[in-house]
Amino acid sequence: MYATQALTHLVPLAADELDKNKVTPGVLGFLVFAALAVGVWLLMKSMNRHMGKVNFEEAPDPEATPDQEPAACVGQAGTSSARPAGKD
Repeated sequence: MYATQALTHLVPLAADELDKNKVTPGVLGFLVFAALAVGVWLLMKSMNRHMGKVNFEEAPDPEATPDQEPAACVGQAGTSSARPAGKD
């Protein structure tokens, strides 16, 4: 017997006791909601811990010369001044 068939046999038995104007999720609904809330809180706590370990510093460009800034090299890609010193 499938679960849906079992439920269809039990619904007529509960129809006498069921008040259609007063249906609440009950204790089981609260426990499921509370478990989801605790799970989300633990995930957020773990995410904050992992985000604290992230290093956002950029590594310097190995092809950039120390006297030039990266923004100064943007328009000079085809000229000889954009080449790093010592690589002729």
